[in-house]
Amino acid sequence: MRIGITGGIGSGKSYIARQLTEHFSIPVYDCDRAARRLMVESPEVHEALVRLLGEEAYTPEGELCKPVVASYLFASAAHAAQVDAIVHPAVKADFLRWSQVHEGVVALESAILVEAGFQDVVDCLLVVSAPEAIRLHRAIQRDGAGEEEVRRRMGQQATQQTLLQVADFVIVNDGRPLQPQLEEFVRRFVIKEN
Repeated sequence: MRIGITGGIGSGKSYIARQLTEHFSIPVYDCDRAARRLMVESPEVHEALVRLLGEEAYTPEGELCKPVVASYLFASAAHAAQVDAIVHPAVKADFLRWSQVHEGVVALESAILVEAGFQDVVDCLLVVSAPEAIRLHRAIQRDGAGEEEVRRRMGQQATQQTLLQVADFVIVNDGRPLQPQLEEFVRRFVIKEN
């Protein structure tokens, strides 16, 4: 079984993913970390990014030149779509390989799971939800970013309403206890599958 974990920036999805691993021994694939790794390690992704952005996309040492990529990525929605068209299929294929190595239940964590089209590789979708004001505060505190930057990033993600419409289960992270909600999710979706 493959669980998809998603939610807007600052919702607490990474915390929930860690809890699944720590309390229920469910391995979690982190899409953000995988994307950063594949942009450096995958020859196909490297070559495609160089074709798109030029040699300056990478340092002479072969590391991703983050300012160049970020500048291109955030210049327009069309630019972001071009980069996504290179990175998302590589991440999806990498997740599928990774999930074959792990027996039983696995999870995939991604802030843009729905937007990236990863719903077709998961069996159920766990959405972590929180009020916008709480999410904004958490993201500013965590990332040290300004409110305008965090709001811009929020605007690039699916709305909470959209995520709630496609969710199989929702964990509400607004100050109420999370563990009972997570245990209910596991009872309903994980234990019945085994």
